[in-house]
Order: sequence, then C-alpha cells, then structure tokens
Amino acid sequence: MASAVLPSGSQCAAAAAVAAAAPPPGLRLRLLLLLLSAAALIPTGDGQNLFTKDVTVIEGEVATISCQVNKSDDSVIQLLNPNRQTIYFRDFRPLKDSRFQLLNFSSSELKVSLTNVSISDEGRYFCQLYTDPPQESYTTITVLVPPRNLMIDIQKDTAVEGEEIEVNCTAMASKPATTIRWFKGNTELKGKSEVEEWSDMYTVTSQLMLKVHKEDDGVPVICQVEHPAVTGNLQTQRYLEVQYKPQVHIQMTYPLQGLTREGDALELTCEAIGKPQPVMVTWVRVDDEMPQHAVLSGPNLFINNLNKTDNGTYRCEASNTVGKAHSDYMLYVYDPPTTIPPPTTTTTTTTTTTILTIITDTTATTEPAVHGLTQLPNSAEELDSEDLSDSRAGEEGSIRAVDHAVIGGVVAVVVFAMLCLLIILGRYFARHKGTYFTHEAKGADDAADADTAIINAEGGQNNSEEKKEYFI
Repeated sequence: MASAVLPSGSQCAAAAAVAAAAPPPGLRLRLLLLLLSAAALIPTGDGQNLFTKDVTVIEGEVATISCQVNKSDDSVIQLLNPNRQTIYFRDFRPLKDSRFQLLNFSSSELKVSLTNVSISDEGRYFCQLYTDPPQESYTTITVLVPPRNLMIDIQKDTAVEGEEIEVNCTAMASKPATTIRWFKGNTELKGKSEVEEWSDMYTVTSQLMLKVHKEDDGVPVICQVEHPAVTGNLQTQRYLEVQYKPQVHIQMTYPLQGLTREGDALELTCEAIGKPQPVMVTWVRVDDEMPQHAVLSGPNLFINNLNKTDNGTYRCEASNTVGKAHSDYMLYVYDPPTTIPPPTTTTTTTTTTTILTIITDTTATTEPAVHGLTQLPNSAEELDSEDLSDSRAGEEGSIRAVDHAVIGGVVAVVVFAMLCLLIILGRYFARHKGTYFTHEAKGADDAADADTAIINAEGGQNNSEEKKEYFI
C-alpha cells in the first residue's frame, strides 16, 4: 500500500484520463461533465487521509478492495485497475467487467468486490481522492494457486527385504512453490526437492531413497504438501509391498511344564511366517537320524515314550522364493522322578543291674538318613521346584541323623565301659570270699573227728581269734 499526491490543477488531465478509459462515446461525455462539475467543487486536502489494505486471495474466490477516507468532506473517490482503467467513479462503473460489483459507497468509503479471481487479476489497484492536491493510494492483490496435481511414484511395486528403492512425488502448477514432506507411517523422512518455474507457476518434484525392511511391508509412504492456499493436509500415499524370507519359531505343545523325562511324550509345533508364505516346512535331526518312533505331521513333531537315546538337536526348516531359515530345539531327557520316603524316629532303651544294685538307663533318639536320593540333572535351570525342595529336605534330615548317631555312640561307649568295670569288681570280690573258706578247712583231712581237726588246724587254739569272718 502506498500514497501519492497529484500536481495541483490537474483535474482536467484526470478527467481526460477517465474519459479515455471509457470507450463508449456517450459515457465519455457524461464522465467529462461529472469531472468538470466536481472540479468546480474540489476542496483542499487539509485533514483528509486516503488509505487501503493489500489483499491475498485464493484463485477462484472473491477479493474485496476498499478505499477509505478519514475525515471525509464529500470528495470524489475512484478505483483504477493495474492498467489505470477506471473501475468505479463514485458509484458508477465505466469498466465493462461484471465481476466487479459495488459493495458500499459513501463519502468515506468505496468498497468493490471481484469474483472468480484468476492469476491475471494479480497486481496493483489504485484508489484516488480528488482533493487539492489530489491523493492516491494503491493496494496489491496477490493470487494464490494451490497445486493442481499431486502424484507419487514408486520405482518398484514389490521390493525385497534390504533393497533400496526410489520414490518420487510431484506437485504441479502452484503459486508460490509448494513444500513437500515425506512420512513412512508416522516417521518423517528427508527427501531432495527440485523446483521448476514456468509462467509465474511452479512445479516441485521431491525424491526419496528408501531402504526397506520386512517391518515395512504394508506401511504407507506419504507425500504431504504444505501451501498457503491449502487448508488442512493435502497428501497422497502408496503402500509398500516387501518380500522377506521366513521367520521360524518352535513352540513346545507338550509337556506343559517344559521338563522332559523318560517315558514322557514330546510334541513340537513349527511356526513359519514369510512373504510369500512358505509352502514347505520340514523337520530334521542335526548330526543324527530321526528316531524311529518319531511321528511327523506337517509342521508338528511328536515323539512318544522318550528315552535318553532321543537326546539331540531337532531343526525346523522353512523356505520361500526370497530365502530359507531355520530354528533349533535341543532335547535333553531327564531321569524319571523318584519318591523320597518321609523321615522316621527310632527310640532305644537299655537297663543294666549289677551285684551292687546299680541301675543305669540310657535313651538314645536318632533319625536315620534318607534312604533314597533323587538323581539331579546336569542343568540346574531345568529342575522343577518340587524335586529341588525334596533334595534339600533329604540333606537336612541326613545332617540331623548324623548328629544324633554321634551322641548315641558316645553314650553307648560310656555305658559299656561302666558295665565292664562292674563285672571286674564283682569277680574280684567273689574270688576273695572263696579263699577264706579254703583256709578254714585246712587240717581236717587227718583228724579223726571234728574236735581233733579244729585242734590240729594251723595255729590251734592260738589262732582261733584270727579265724574271723568278714562280710562286706
């Protein structure tokens, strides 16, 4: 927007310009008369101010041009196009373009609308106020043109995992040039753009180099346009189609607890996913032949009545046109579970009576060690909690039994020693009592009667006092 002041006394020149802009002769004469009558009443421009605003409009929509005057005193207002042709002189339209319509006319404003705006309507429009000196202000109409075509092109409709493909997006005939953004799903990517200009219009082409993976299959690649004439998101997209080799996974169906023992059954299921879908799934035993009692049914492997000869690595293989893949399952067969008997308690009581009437009671309580042991597998991670708890309980019972056995052994040794001592003392006292009776009988062999035998005994009457009995 800008303002200018015409030279003083140029009313006639302005009238001539208006008349020249109106081709019909009748209208030209009428305009001249209006200008001459207005020139006679032209006031000074003191205190008046002419202004307007720039207009930005999207192609095909309506532009509104407004010439406004502050502190108006009924001065004449007119609107001219970029070619200096009069569009409106006061409320009169000399230009034969019906797209211009008068919205408002007063002493302080001249408002005109322009419908169905095209790129040719872009430029400067002039507002003139006939004062002394005359005033002029201009407004610029800017026309925005959104892209007419938005196209996305992928180099290959079907890509292989790990391959790099080229994707192009083109936005044609826009004004100003568009900005193109790339997205893969919700992830923004960076492309390389080129701009071509032709007749004030712009064509933008953006190139994206994309390395695809199996996770990209079915993911949209989005070309999104940002332009001042576009409200919301203007975008186009293509879905990626990526082929990849199979992904193989082995699932144990039975046994449910995951621990394989002798006599149990084993069932494995092979799951293979790829694009294209694998048509052949096979089972093999690595470095050995498949057991004779193994049953193969499509993706399923079933082995009944497991034994340790079945130990080994079993492999599931799958393939498609892209490649092949496999997954391994290592089988280890454990011993069957053993039952540990509950610990028992034994009580022993011994009572001994000697000649001295000595009685000794000894009571020993022992807990025998566990008789059965569970054979532990080689891998501690494959033990179930129940077997491990039984083994620990057996070990604790064994330790308690050993302690009680040692105590009982010590008590038994002490009792045995005391018994031996009592027996020896008893035999000693019994032997000395027998010797006394033997001396008392000496001298009786040669005596005729009892009295003679007593007299002839050793020491005779003199030793009678020594023949005394001692009792304990």
